[in-house]
Amino acid sequence: MIVLAIALLLALFLLPNLWAKWVLARHARGREEYPGTGGELADHLIRRLGLEGVRVEVTDQGDHYDPEARRVRLSREHFEGRSLTAVTVAAHEVGHAIQHREGYAPLLARSRLVAVAQKAEKVGALLMMAAPFLFVLTRLPGGLVVVVALAVISFGTAALVHLVTLPVEFDASFGRALPLLAEYIPARDMPGARHVLTACAFTYVAASLASVLNLGRWLVILRR
Repeated sequence: MIVLAIALLLALFLLPNLWAKWVLARHARGREEYPGTGGELADHLIRRLGLEGVRVEVTDQGDHYDPEARRVRLSREHFEGRSLTAVTVAAHEVGHAIQHREGYAPLLARSRLVAVAQKAEKVGALLMMAAPFLFVLTRLPGGLVVVVALAVISFGTAALVHLVTLPVEFDASFGRALPLLAEYIPARDMPGARHVLTACAFTYVAASLASVLNLGRWLVILRR
């Protein structure tokens, strides 16, 4: 049973990410018929849609939209790339900027939760380091309640962030990016764009499941 659980967790962590990387690489071939790079498309969409204060930047921290700085940040390969992967990722991140302008509730909720989750992760790290002492503490009056509460706050917050992230990512991909891409790329490339967006979204689904399983694992351990 333990071996099966470990295998399941490894599959949840590794396989979706490997699949996503394969899909992104598959559609990363340069396309000379495209009128611009991912960065140029993002900049064009920002100006066309009137997203005031939003800018596009190159980053080495992974493609993302920063709602505080109002920046669409793309990796260099997607910023400079003229490929289906590059323009699809760029359109997705601009989708987050559109959500921000419209006050999309799940995006705002995620932004608030991320700050809480960062603090909760520190509590989780302390729990992991203090694991040998937790078993002593749980045998003291009220100790089990304290430990369970800390575990729920730490790992539960991380799981909640991942769950709130799901509608944010799916909406940015399929509600915002795909309709925009239909105006800029050939119709024959739309299935590939959907494939890229689906692969990326699936990694968030896997992360959410892994977070929930991690919380459940801690609760089971602390109840023993």
